[in-house]
Amino acid sequence: MVTVDDVRQVARDLPRSSEHLINDRVKFRVGKIVYVAFSRDETVMGFGFPKEERAALVASEPKIFHLPRESDMRFNWVQAWMDPLDEQRMTELVLDAWRMVVPKKVWSAYLPRLA
Repeated sequence: MVTVDDVRQVARDLPRSSEHLINDRVKFRVGKIVYVAFSRDETVMGFGFPKEERAALVASEPKIFHLPRESDMRFNWVQAWMDPLDEQRMTELVLDAWRMVVPKKVWSAYLPRLA
């Protein structure tokens, strides 16, 4: 199981990323755009994900992923239970969500450093 601290380790060095505590919920943003957020009890991680691909993601691994509440369906967003997530999968999800909200020149300059 991954924790908020594990996500923090990934997100803290991402260009333009910042952590915020909003209504007792940890959120990671680029500017005003949230790309990762946690439930108050930190058992669920929501993250940016393409709308057109989320149904397939949820269907492929329903024990990990689920759709956001109805009011959030208009956003590029999906959620994952923290218990079954491993560190490698969480890292991929966080990096992909961050990549959705920064300019291409920012992520293309940063991602080669990870290799």
